[in-house]
Amino acid sequence: MCGIAGLVDLERRSGADELQAIAARMADPLRHRGPDGQGVWVDAEAGVALGHRRLAIIDLSPAGAQPMSSSCGRFVLSYNGEIYNAPELRQELEAMGRKFRGHSDTEVIVEGCAVWGVRETVERLMGMFAFAAWDRRNRKLTLVRDRLGIKPLYWGHFNRRLFFGSELKALTTLSEWRKEIDPDALAAFLRYGYVPTPQSIYRGVAKLAPGTLLEYGPDDEARIEAYWSLAEVSEQGQASLLETSDAAAMETFESLLADSVRRRMVADVPLGMFLSGGIDSSTIAALMQASSPRPIRTFSIGFHEQAYDEARHAKKVAKHLGTDHTELYVTPSEAQAVIPKLPQIYDEPFADSSQIPTFLVSEMTREHVTVALSGDGGDELFAGYNRYGKGLALAKAMRSLPRSVRTALAVSMTSVTPRIWDVIFCLVPSRLRPRLVGDKMHKLAGV
Repeated sequence: MCGIAGLVDLERRSGADELQAIAARMADPLRHRGPDGQGVWVDAEAGVALGHRRLAIIDLSPAGAQPMSSSCGRFVLSYNGEIYNAPELRQELEAMGRKFRGHSDTEVIVEGCAVWGVRETVERLMGMFAFAAWDRRNRKLTLVRDRLGIKPLYWGHFNRRLFFGSELKALTTLSEWRKEIDPDALAAFLRYGYVPTPQSIYRGVAKLAPGTLLEYGPDDEARIEAYWSLAEVSEQGQASLLETSDAAAMETFESLLADSVRRRMVADVPLGMFLSGGIDSSTIAALMQASSPRPIRTFSIGFHEQAYDEARHAKKVAKHLGTDHTELYVTPSEAQAVIPKLPQIYDEPFADSSQIPTFLVSEMTREHVTVALSGDGGDELFAGYNRYGKGLALAKAMRSLPRSVRTALAVSMTSVTPRIWDVIFCLVPSRLRPRLVGDKMHKLAGV
């Protein structure tokens, strides 16, 4: 990962040196994201400064350094992410006469913006990304976040200035911004266990939503529009279901997943795999090993408490696949030692306990490789959580009731606030009481 940060000041209150210092100061707290290099690009006449911290993965040479200008000089890019179809896009751009200096995916994006425009380029990208593209001709900044929001991007707009950064800590360096807790964001955290998009924990700063882009220009308006919609993709899929056998569907799926894994293995640095021993990570590890001429590196975190330990499963998978496996067993004191670091790591409240083992396995893995794949997202994509099966069964049961009865039940369930439902269910023994029951009752009403 890399770190991006910067600002546009329509009043042009700062000279080149001051803009340089502001952008460098914003990018500096992101050095953990990009330890391999730093850069700042400034246009004092336009009031623009783009900062970058680089983690070099593809094209380790200076040709991959950022911020990066297009060959025609119109666009300047500060980018975080990986584009997996960059080779194909590069071929298209070369056929259209664009000249490349290196082989980074950054250069593909910035040249694409110059040829196709920012939005069309984004729609062509296959990958995870967050970037800021400055159009020198139209004096317009475009912020973009990938379709599922894998890469983070925060922004704020006040006093005819727009600021952005990969993490909140970049924006907290600004002297004119007062850090005030947003009570609505805090309430949302207490309800959900995290601060949902587009809110951040602070007033005046937002997360750019997944699948959207933000345009900011001389009129001081920050316009946000979606370039991709998961709901639309789902609806289109339901409207045109494939007519195929189970065997053919599984063969097609395996081919697509294998291609996806191979694309993510392209790197000029060592890479490995987080292996838990579950279905998701084991499948990806198997596909990685099938695409590698040598044993891949796999990494696992274990706990001496058997109820929480997955390392023994991972070890069996690693032995079966023949990977070069590393595991670390963590003591309670080592896990507890991570807790004071969490506010600096996450910037805003986050209540998922998996953040502790994720940090520990990442810390261990970084000693051996630069990039690691994982099985995260498999349950969400392939309905692996228990809630999906239960929800499907419940939906079928509800459809057997007359519409009038379903409507009446939904109205009665939503007439009670989630907080009141939580209070009511306090009467149920804790071992039988679902988590976030009020939220679940309102979701059930929508079935």
